[in-house]
Amino acid sequence: MVQKTKTRKRTKTRKTKKKTLKRFFVKAVFWCLCFFFVVLGAFVFYCYETLPDIDVALSKTRQPSTTIIAENGNEIHTFGNSFAEVIYLKDLPSYVPEAIIDVEDRRFFSHFGFDVIGFVRAMATNVFKRRYAQGASTITQQVAKNLFLTPKKNLKRKVQELLLAFWLEKKFSKEQILTLYLNRVYLGAGTYGIEAASNRYFGKSSRDLSLKEAAVLAGMLKAPSRYNPIYSKQNALNRAKVVLNLMLNHGSISETEFKKAEKEPLVDITQYKVAGGRHFADMVYAEVNAYIGERDEDVYVSTTLDQDLQQKAEWILKDMVRANAKNNVSEGALIILDYGGAIKAMVGGVDYSKSQFNRADQALRQPGSAFKTFVYLTALEKGFEPFDTISDTPIAIGSWHPENYGKKYYGDVTLDFAFSNSLNLATVHLAQKLGLGDVVRNAKRMGITTTLKKNPALSLGASEVKLIDMATAYLSIANGGFAAFVYAIDGIYSKDGRELYGRAEDSAIRIIKKDVAAKMTKMLENVVAFGTGKNAQTGEFVAGKTGTSQDFRDAWFVGFTKKYVVAVWVGNDDNSPMKNVTGGTVPAQIFKKIMLSAP
Repeated sequence: MVQKTKTRKRTKTRKTKKKTLKRFFVKAVFWCLCFFFVVLGAFVFYCYETLPDIDVALSKTRQPSTTIIAENGNEIHTFGNSFAEVIYLKDLPSYVPEAIIDVEDRRFFSHFGFDVIGFVRAMATNVFKRRYAQGASTITQQVAKNLFLTPKKNLKRKVQELLLAFWLEKKFSKEQILTLYLNRVYLGAGTYGIEAASNRYFGKSSRDLSLKEAAVLAGMLKAPSRYNPIYSKQNALNRAKVVLNLMLNHGSISETEFKKAEKEPLVDITQYKVAGGRHFADMVYAEVNAYIGERDEDVYVSTTLDQDLQQKAEWILKDMVRANAKNNVSEGALIILDYGGAIKAMVGGVDYSKSQFNRADQALRQPGSAFKTFVYLTALEKGFEPFDTISDTPIAIGSWHPENYGKKYYGDVTLDFAFSNSLNLATVHLAQKLGLGDVVRNAKRMGITTTLKKNPALSLGASEVKLIDMATAYLSIANGGFAAFVYAIDGIYSKDGRELYGRAEDSAIRIIKKDVAAKMTKMLENVVAFGTGKNAQTGEFVAGKTGTSQDFRDAWFVGFTKKYVVAVWVGNDDNSPMKNVTGGTVPAQIFKKIMLSAP
């Protein structure tokens, strides 16, 4: 009996404890949720309080002109009001807005500024594909972003975008919102608004667009740089067909209209003549708002571009790529910096009229052995000397079996010899001793902005980087170890000469020890004097490094003289292999030609 009583007491005690724990858990969850919603509410309130001035933004009736000026005072290009007349829905053929709605926001006339169905579908797609594959922004949200906010992606901007979208839906009719969108949306080549784009791509007003042309413009919204007919007429046509199919499926056009539009030829605009430096001008134009914000007045932007050097660089790059077409070389890019970080020339591709994509500033390519500089610089920082030895013998890391070019091995070699002759195996052995974490940290500190994968192939340049970042990184070595701050804009002025922005001098920040920078410079000089970079010799001081990615898909030369830092890349946009083109051949030769012609 006593035993049963004790058992009941223990059971009752356990039940009491469970109830207590359950109550504690429920309270904890309740207060956590309360805290979460308080923080969320506070953040939303902060986003609301820091919204931009709506009245000022809405008062704008046109895209003000922006004139990009070279350092000699000559005009490079003018963006803006040449074709920036405000256009209204009633002026357009009905299929123009219908094409855009079918592509961008098919439930535009039924949602309240936020498309719940579209959002859920996009999130499900992104989760399934494990990457950002589909967006869910409505036209109203895009108007909010384009009209009031900056392109910078962060949580605050997304919340403000949503708040502004709700406000726009309450303040304006759907037709007014769509009109705002049509006049402010970016459509490539520095054009904002459908009227500007129609003039730019088809030489006509948007009032006169055909169904095929409307489909082309609507198709460009996904990626203006890739799907516009100047970059690739075929890409534009393929994308337009997708748009036409959507319009047919949604009932916006008939089968007859679809077939007629499909057969309609697209005006050939590949003969459009453009002045030099247009990739540079596009890049600068995209940066202006970040310096002075949204504006309602015309401005002049004074830049660092050396027009003479720019013209020579464009000619040389185009001639060298054309001369090597037999080796399956179809594209190239280069950037030239002075020691102060000013961009003196930038060539984003061999023909701007056919491709506006800026390979100097936007493309991600594997740098090959040009990345080895970060490995050897890290070694110098850790106490290695150029004449210390490292093993150049076969190595296997898991299933990866790297090889030297020519499959020749040298045994024990000095760091200087391994670097000058771009020995892969010695570099991999060295990187294993150093640890890839330090190599990545150095690359990031010196200017590499892209994600670097910490796998063994990183030491041989298997992670993609930007050409401009490589030039920036090498500049920090060229100027003795000080951080490089690359820039293109010197000043921004109103039409009456009032300064809106003036560049201040950067502070000198040392990121590489002076003796390490000097040793690295000497090793880079030896690459040109005795190693893989011999074709870059000019008879004067040159230091640099060649780079070739697997299967000859990319070829680089990044180097510097006593005046300039230059990064050169050649390859193919479709990533197809070239025929035995290495960094020591075409890119090094381009470098040499430009530097011999430079002032």
